[in-house]
Order: sequence, then C-alpha cells, then structure tokens
Amino acid sequence: MTLLIRNAHAILTGLPGAASRHAGPDMRIRDGVIEAMGALSPLADERIIDARDCVVYPAWVNTHHHLFQSLLKGEPQGLNQSLTAWLSATPYRFRAAFDESTFRLAVRVGLIELLRSGCATVADHNYLYWPDMPFDTSDIIFSEGEALGMRIVLCRGGATQSRAIEQDLPLALRPEGFDAYMTDVERLVGRYHDSRPESLRRVVMAPTTLLHSAPGAQLREMAKLARRLGIRLHSHLSETVDYLDAARAKFGMTPVQFCAEHDWLGSDVWFAHLVKLLPEEITLLGATRTGIAHCPQSNGRLGSGIADLLALEKAGVPVSLGVDGAASNEAADMQSEAHAAWLLQRARKGMLAQPRYEGGTFEGGADAATIEDVVCWGSAGGAQILGLSRSGTLQPGMLADIAVYRLDDPRYFGLHDMAIGPVACGGRASLKALLINGRMIVENDSVPGLDLDALRVDAMAAVKTLQQRALA
Repeated sequence: MTLLIRNAHAILTGLPGAASRHAGPDMRIRDGVIEAMGALSPLADERIIDARDCVVYPAWVNTHHHLFQSLLKGEPQGLNQSLTAWLSATPYRFRAAFDESTFRLAVRVGLIELLRSGCATVADHNYLYWPDMPFDTSDIIFSEGEALGMRIVLCRGGATQSRAIEQDLPLALRPEGFDAYMTDVERLVGRYHDSRPESLRRVVMAPTTLLHSAPGAQLREMAKLARRLGIRLHSHLSETVDYLDAARAKFGMTPVQFCAEHDWLGSDVWFAHLVKLLPEEITLLGATRTGIAHCPQSNGRLGSGIADLLALEKAGVPVSLGVDGAASNEAADMQSEAHAAWLLQRARKGMLAQPRYEGGTFEGGADAATIEDVVCWGSAGGAQILGLSRSGTLQPGMLADIAVYRLDDPRYFGLHDMAIGPVACGGRASLKALLINGRMIVENDSVPGLDLDALRVDAMAAVKTLQQRALA
C-alpha cells in the first residue's frame, strides 16, 4: 500500500546543513517507509494527502518527559520555587495521591498534548515506583502509547536510597530494594523491549538522579546490566548548581567525573538538563559522545539557567530536545519546546556580548541557532540519542514519521518563509496529518475516537481529587 504527500509548500528534513531542506514537493510512503521524494505522479489507487500550503517536518522525538505530571500543571505551592524546593512542593507532595486511574489519565493527557504538536516518539522518565505498588505504571504507559499509536521509550526510573528532602514525605517515596529494581528492569526488557527500527516499544535503565538515587557500586551494576541487555542509560544531571555542590560534598569530584567513575558515560547514555557544567565536564561529555536532552522551558520556569548547546555540540555532544514534566512546564509539547530552544540559545549567546571598549567582538546572539538546527535537534538528534536508526529524518529509506502542518492561523499570516512557521511563530500549528511508521495517527487535526471535551472534564475532576488527597 502506498500513500502520497503531494504539493508540499516546504519540506524540512531534519538533516544538517545544505540537506536541511528538500524541494519536494511530493513524498511517497510504501509499507511505512519513505520510498521517494521529488516531483512524483500519483499511482493507481494511491491514497493522497494534499499538502498544498502546508509544511512538512520529521515528527518530533521527545527525549525526556515525566508524563504523570500532566495533572500537576501550575501547582501553586511550587509555581515560584527553584528546583529543590519545587520537588518537595509539587511532585513529591502529590506522588502518593496518584492511583491507577489518575496516573492513567495523566499519561493520556500528556501523550495527546505531545501528539497534537506533531510528536511521534516519547521517552518517558517514569519514577513512580515504590515497594508493593498496587498498580503497574510501566504497563499503563505502554498501553496508553499503544492505544494512540505512538512510539514509547520507557526510561525506568526509581531509587534504591532516599534523598534528604524525601525523609519526611509520604510512604510512596520509600526506595525500592536493589534486587527488586534490577529484577523489574529485566522483566520490562523481556516483556516490552523491541530493538527493531520500526518498534514502538523500548526500555531504558534510568535511575532518577545519579548523585542521589543509588550508591556508586549499584550504579556500576546498573550500567553493566543495561549493556548486557542491550538497552540505553538515562538520568538527570547538573540541572542546577546544587549538583556541583552535592558532588563535591559527597564525592569530592564534579558530577560528570562521578558519572565517569561509575561507567555512566558513553554513546549509549544521555542526561536531561546539563545546565551547570564546568569546561572540563563539557570536554569529557563530548569525548565520550554522551548526549543531552535539552529542556529549555522547564529550565527557564524553574530558573535553572540555559544549557550551553553551542559549547556542547562543538565538543561532540549529541543534542536532543525534551519537554520535561508538565509540573515545571505548563506547555509540555514539542512545538513550544522547539520555539523556546530557538530563542533561548540566541539569548544565552547575547548575554555574553560586551561593548567594544571592553574587548567585545559581537553585538548579539542571533546566529547561535537556526530553525534548521532546532528541527535537527528535535528529530534527528533525538533519534540518534535513543538509537532509532531509521527515524528522525525525511529521506528515502527512513521510516515515515512525518508531521504535515497546516499554517492556517493568523499567527502565520505574512510569513516570508512558511517553512519556519511551526518553530518560529510559537503556539501549536494545526496538523493536516501525523504519520508514525506510515500509519495515519492524526488527520485534519483530529485524533480518531478522541473526545477532547470529555478529557478536559476528566482532567479537571482529577485535579480536584489529587488536591484533596494531598491535603489528607
């Protein structure tokens, strides 16, 4: 069976440099794979998507999320707090309030928000696990992803020891036993992990925060097991200056040195945030090809800072985009994240500008990141980091993970270059179509079978339920 995307106004491929745009205007998909691009004639009985006045992007690859936080947006006690205080005020305070139904609803809300932004792949760093849990959060995430046809990479979080800030919080924050944690990772890999390029299910070893979630000897064993199982490794790192202080106080080294000491660097490892890094840490990350999930909106909302993607990329660090949890990012979709990444890398460089009489050599940072750079980070970069060898770019032979945006809102009127609209203009562009492995998942901005108004009502009721439980 073939499908033809016809007459696209513009195509951004996700590839770097001169290959970042393709003249098209057509693209043929056969059996879930891009077969050809160019000026193509329709075949008999071929399904056609009319992409006239539309722009075509590779579907986004989100490399860091916490889907359960989709029901914790704008939570007042944490709204104006920095990271450590926010953790206690919001995600940890509400953690025990989730049951199977509220967790499932949160996952569904988060996935649909991402899907409607043109996102095909979600790496969810789920850390809601504790001993004797009455429901299986891993199974819920995979089943909700399957219902929507999305590619789910479950980053199996959790901890085998507690942080100081968790000592007086609910029993749901109790750490797991090390053997139980490792056994469950093996269970998940055996049940869900599929390493084929077209797979919609993968599993990652992902203790929540390396400096705090497990002793060093256990971290080495986790890395060893992950590599024996053929899965990747992920965690949080260097989100704020607290990581630098904690690593020096506890281990007498930098956070990245700690990772190196415990076998947690390499091309099969990526970290969320990496905002506060010393120059020698950037060099080490680059030399080992360790990746970053850049989360600019959450880093801005929590006041953590802006990761130096220019220095990281120059050093050899693979770059991707993640939205992080909605409790620290009230616009947890990939279009908003790409827009923020584009602006904030420019702002970061601009902050370094000095007057010429002080030795300055440039006025601002508008050359720090192009739209094409951001699309590459959010698609090809994410696919590389997750090991998705046939996803992330639009070219023959690649899986057909494709977003077709219809720029019919006034925010796009007057654009001289329509191709940049989905990133440059902010907001959410209407989806003419979203394909995942060539399958139509969104058509004419509608998800089949989805009642958005009913979902809104359910979410409002669930927020009230969670608030009541958190007070109990």
